[in-house]
Amino acid sequence: MGLNLNLNLGEPGKHYVRAYTPGDDFYAELIELHRDLSDEQSVQVNARLILLLANHIGDLSILREAMAIARRDL
Repeated sequence: MGLNLNLNLGEPGKHYVRAYTPGDDFYAELIELHRDLSDEQSVQVNARLILLLANHIGDLSILREAMAIARRDL
């Protein structure tokens, strides 16, 4: 199983009227996470979040694929 690049955000059991709503909700919460942080603190919170989510995913092949896609075209 490879990296899922299809829309996959939501809360279990919650039904959304529009498919993009969970993405909008996540983006708003991500912006709120950074509110009132310095640039250095913002970098730190991003690094912590990445490590927490990477640990949750756990599959190194999926993580390698995600890193390659994230770096592509930079």
